[in-house]
Amino acid sequence: MTRARRLTILGAAAALTGSLAAVPAAAQSTAPPSVATPQKTPVQKTPVAVGYGGAVASVDPDASAAGIEVLKKGGNAVDAAVATAAALGVTEPYSAGIGGGGYLVYYDAKARTIRTLDGRETAPRSAGKDLFLDHGKAIPFDEAVTSGLSVGTPGTPATWDTALKRWGSRSLGQVLRPAERIASRGFTVDETFRKQTADNEARFRDFPASARLFLPGGKLPVVGSTMKNPDLARTYEELGRKGVGELYTGRLSREVVHTVNKPPVRAGSTRTVRPGDLTARDLRSYEVRNHAPTHTTYRGLDVYGIGPSASGGTSVAEALNILEKSRLGELSEKRFLHRYIEASRIAFADRGRWVGDPAFEDVPVKGLTSKRFAASRECLINDGKALASPLAAGDPSHPARCAGARPAAPTTYEGENTTHLTAADKWGNIVSYTLTIEQTGGSGITVPGRGFLLNNELTDFSFAPANPAVHDPNLPGPGKRPRSSISPTIVLRHGEPVLALGSPGGATIITTVLQTLVNHLDRGLPLVDAIAAPRASQRNAAATELEPGLWNSPVRRQLEALGHVFKPNPEIGAATGVQRLPDGRWLAAAEKVRRGGGSAMVVHRS
Repeated sequence: MTRARRLTILGAAAALTGSLAAVPAAAQSTAPPSVATPQKTPVQKTPVAVGYGGAVASVDPDASAAGIEVLKKGGNAVDAAVATAAALGVTEPYSAGIGGGGYLVYYDAKARTIRTLDGRETAPRSAGKDLFLDHGKAIPFDEAVTSGLSVGTPGTPATWDTALKRWGSRSLGQVLRPAERIASRGFTVDETFRKQTADNEARFRDFPASARLFLPGGKLPVVGSTMKNPDLARTYEELGRKGVGELYTGRLSREVVHTVNKPPVRAGSTRTVRPGDLTARDLRSYEVRNHAPTHTTYRGLDVYGIGPSASGGTSVAEALNILEKSRLGELSEKRFLHRYIEASRIAFADRGRWVGDPAFEDVPVKGLTSKRFAASRECLINDGKALASPLAAGDPSHPARCAGARPAAPTTYEGENTTHLTAADKWGNIVSYTLTIEQTGGSGITVPGRGFLLNNELTDFSFAPANPAVHDPNLPGPGKRPRSSISPTIVLRHGEPVLALGSPGGATIITTVLQTLVNHLDRGLPLVDAIAAPRASQRNAAATELEPGLWNSPVRRQLEALGHVFKPNPEIGAATGVQRLPDGRWLAAAEKVRRGGGSAMVVHRS
């Protein structure tokens, strides 16, 4: 299906130079968001764009255009990334927003260095290992998701504020204005938005604020109609004027705490909605972390990612190190996919045992990303036979070649909806940023009068150890950050940018980024085609997930002959990336089909 939106912020030349008048903070919404008549000629998405002056790629054209607008006005990549992210909070509210968190990787062209921000949500200080247990038994997963219990302290507003103050050139108020305008004027509903709303309809109806916002007039939004969010426009205006402290110490923080602890459920609802235990202190004490990036070399390139509490950087690095000994560009598709799948399986086995919040766990980042450890794990791969899952983890502190069997633990479930954006500017700076509210629709709970959904990120914790005999570094804890698979990645050559990319998709993020990298770097596919290629995702599970392009291919049967077990997945990930071309131009790339296609834009096309 084609996913198209009306470019509300690029429709007129004045929109590129003017600014939206501030909406009074005291104004209160008295009518539901309106849905206008269908648009007859929606603008098509473009999966690839090449040119000068900077680039932005995201899943949504309104959001990408918001970043381009900021670049055209002289902003840098950080300014553009925050503007794009804020717009995604309007047009992709079921994937991201100020009620969630994320991870940002930044390349500073002047210093030729990589820096990172960990804006992951945190559990309340009252949380213990039994957060999702009831009398020693795990509560039903769906019941945990749709509850105040699953909501962590949001990190997205603090991430925006930190990034802008450290590396940006514009104020928060300035970069929020395009998103304010989209929220106020509306965006065009497409098939994906309608389907995601339909998938959440029952949940949304149980929360009056969510129903009022996402089910205008009590009905599903119509494809082609205009969806407005005046409450979010006012919230953005207030944050831009007062600062993000409003969410962490001001009136908005009190509203968030009240909503989490006393979820506003519809009278007569039969849904069990457990309250949370978030406090003003939890919000007040929230901090964005800036750990060192993960790093490895791969075929003469430097690959940087995000470190723990995310597992993406260590897992992608380990898998690349395992694959580096293979001449992937010369292998048949069968042997290439076999080795890629096995490297993923091994990396996930090690991730599950070792990666968690480093404030609570001793995470051996250097060991996991070392060539020595990869060599001790690569020897497990047999070109004539597939490994079986769950595979036992290795010990990066004491690498032993093809170590004997140890207790193994399967990979626990992780929600699959997130969003990713990449941005670059005329000075050569790059941002790779993945942000999320976890499940599609997060907790399902909207903060009344504020226009945004709260996350359910705490369900990314293990409810209980997958195997009691194996230490689980991802159990809940007070103030702890749940492990994430988010994998924003930047690749350099001799300190200069080569490409940046990332993807949504829960635990499939890691395999999506890894497969895209090897498709491009080893198999020679142009970046947009490396993104579009059919995907396989093995996460130390009994079966490897395959998209239709591989499920329906003869190579599936060839791999099954080696002992691989597969199951179909209609869509894995939705990546975006930017690439620095040898002549100095930027190439922005996004999905051709997944999620209805992505939106790649540059400041000046060539």
